[in-house]
Amino acid sequence: MRILHTSDWHLGRSFHREALLDAQASFADHLLEVVEHEQVDLVAVSGDVYDRALPQVDAVALADETFARLAASRARVVVTSGNHDSARRLGFGARLMDAAGLHVRTDAAGVGRPVLLEDAHGPVAVYGLPYLDPDVVREPWGLTARSHEAALGAAMARVRADLDDRPPGTRSVVLAHAFVAGCQPSDSERDISVGGVSMVSSSVFDGVSYTALGHLHGPHVLSDAVRYSGSPLAYSFSEARQRKGSWLVDLDAGGRVSAEFVEAPVPRPLAVVRGSLDELLADPALARHEAAWLQVTLTDDVRPQRPMERLRARFPHTLALLFEPTAPLPGRAPTARIHGRSDHDITLDFVADLRGRGASPEEAELLQLACDSCGEDPEVDTLLSEVGR
Repeated sequence: MRILHTSDWHLGRSFHREALLDAQASFADHLLEVVEHEQVDLVAVSGDVYDRALPQVDAVALADETFARLAASRARVVVTSGNHDSARRLGFGARLMDAAGLHVRTDAAGVGRPVLLEDAHGPVAVYGLPYLDPDVVREPWGLTARSHEAALGAAMARVRADLDDRPPGTRSVVLAHAFVAGCQPSDSERDISVGGVSMVSSSVFDGVSYTALGHLHGPHVLSDAVRYSGSPLAYSFSEARQRKGSWLVDLDAGGRVSAEFVEAPVPRPLAVVRGSLDELLADPALARHEAAWLQVTLTDDVRPQRPMERLRARFPHTLALLFEPTAPLPGRAPTARIHGRSDHDITLDFVADLRGRGASPEEAELLQLACDSCGEDPEVDTLLSEVGR
C-alpha cells in the first residue's frame, strides 16, 4: 500500500503579514499531482488543517476545494484534527464525508475504530487519533496522570485492543498529533505542554506498521515506522533550513516500511543574515538572497537611520529586522535619568540610549511637541472645568 503522509497545513496563516493562501493552494495542486503520478492509495493528513479554531472564510473555501478534489482522486483520505483546529468545526459532516472516501476523525471517543482498507496483500487498519487534550479526556477515560503520554497511551490501548480482534497479519497505520521525544521544535509551533510536560515517548506507538505524526514543522525520522512529515511551508525564520514536503511511504505485505521524501514547491526562499548595514548592502555574496524573504540582524554599534528602507532597496522582501550591537550601549542609573528632569529631557535620553546617538534637532522638536501634547495645559484645564460647571 502506498501512503502519502502530510500534516500541518495551517490554512489561513500568514508569514510576517505576507499572505500565504496562494502558496497553500499551490501545495494542494502539488499534493493532487503526487497522488495521481505516484499512484497513492491513502493520503494521511495528521492534524492542523487550519491555523486557528475559527478559520477565515477563504481558508475554509480552500480546505473544502482540496478535500473535494482528494475525495474525487484515486486515494482514500484520512484527516485528523490538530491542536490548532476546532474538532467540532473540522469534524462537521464527517459521517457524510465517509461515504465519499474522505474520513475526518476529530472525536476522541472513536480512536479505536479504524478506517479499513484492502490491497493485494490483505487488510490495513487506519486509526486516526485527533489531538488529545489531557484535560479533556482525563475524566471520561479515567486517566491516572495528567499528561500527553497518559492520553496517548490510553488511545493506543484502544487501538491495540481493536487490532487484537483483527485477522492475523492485519497491517496498521496510526495518525497522531503530538510532540514526540527526540525531535527539535521550531518557533512557529504552539506550546501544548500540560503541567510543564508536552513530550511523549515514541515507544507509545510500538507495534504499529506506520505512525504518521503531525505537530512539528520539520520532517523528522524517529524510526522507519515513526515519522513527522512537517509543514508544507515555512511559518517562521527558524524553519529557513528545513526541507518542506511529504513522506511517500510504501507498506509491504509484512508491514515493513520504505519511504521517500517528496519536496513541496517553495513560493519564496527564506534566509537569515547578520552584519553591519554597510556590510550587508555591499556584500556581493548576498546577491542570492535578493529575492528571498529575509530576517536581518544588524550589528552596528550605532543604530543606523532608516535601516529598513535602505535594506529593502537591495533586498525588497526583508520582513524582520533585529538589532544586536557588538558593543554594549552606555547607560545611566534609572533614578539619575528621571529625578528632577523634564519629560522632554527624559525622552531625549531614551532615544540616545536606544540607538546609541542623540536625536537630531528636527527629532528633538518633534519630541517636544509630543511631550507638550501629552502634558498639562492650565488654560485648557480651566476651560474644561468651567464647561463642566
